[in-house]
Amino acid sequence: AGSPRRVKNFHNDIKDSECYTILLKQIAPKGSGVDTRALAEPNMDKRAGLVLGNADKIGCKKFLKPRDIVTGNAKLNLAFVANLFNMHPSLEPVDNSEFEIIEETREEKSMRNWMNSLGVDPFVKYLYEDLRDGLILIQLFEKVYPGIVDQKRVNYPPWKAMGGEMKKIENCNYAVALAKQVGFSVVGIDGKNVYDKNKMLTLSVVWQLMRAYVLEILRKLSQDGKPISEAQIVAWVNTTLKNAGKHCQIGGSGFKDPALGSGVIILDLVDAIQPGSVDYGLVAGGDSPDDQLSNAK
Repeated sequence: AGSPRRVKNFHNDIKDSECYTILLKQIAPKGSGVDTRALAEPNMDKRAGLVLGNADKIGCKKFLKPRDIVTGNAKLNLAFVANLFNMHPSLEPVDNSEFEIIEETREEKSMRNWMNSLGVDPFVKYLYEDLRDGLILIQLFEKVYPGIVDQKRVNYPPWKAMGGEMKKIENCNYAVALAKQVGFSVVGIDGKNVYDKNKMLTLSVVWQLMRAYVLEILRKLSQDGKPISEAQIVAWVNTTLKNAGKHCQIGGSGFKDPALGSGVIILDLVDAIQPGSVDYGLVAGGDSPDDQLSNAK
């Protein structure tokens, strides 16, 4: 855009609205009506209002009020800029012809992120491909059930051209054997399924590992060393909400309560645990699917 200005933070550097005005003009689609009139407005509040008017023209008037710009509310300004980038990145299209596009479901992404959060090595980028040598699964069993893995039964790279495939399948078979050892349901699953990247059967093992990990955390949190029940968790949530003066509660159906879908109960719980952490100006009513998705984000 030819401007000498540079933004180094989301508070002092954006208070005068100049950078926002230039940015919006630069990224706005042609014919959207976005202009730079704000630069001629000496009143900072009015200038910020003109900026948000331009943002509204391209469907990005979210998170901010004029005073949030003028006072330099860093968190809200960051959210505003993130939404601008998401809606109008204004980047040159990338030639993906040389790259394989691998799509993943929300469930697959959650499982992959969970594995990486535990520090598995190597970092899992492609769920099924990176699990097919069995080593990640074996690491996960060791992390969830410390001491369970017999390292003498584990094959490590480098893989030889002759016999390397069999070594990987042996690892996968050992991972399934570990699953049986801890009582997982693995009927009809063998190591070759994991090696062949069978999605449903691989996910079945990983999901049971995630569940065991969560139950182990809950067991450690309990006073008697036994897993905490759903009823105990619901009771704690409702008590925490009540003590914080919140009016919502989880009903008798527990985690199947449709009211949880609005996201409001979760946000109230977060604010009850950390008072003031939730900006209720951004919380929607939760009645429509769009409101529910907005609250979930």
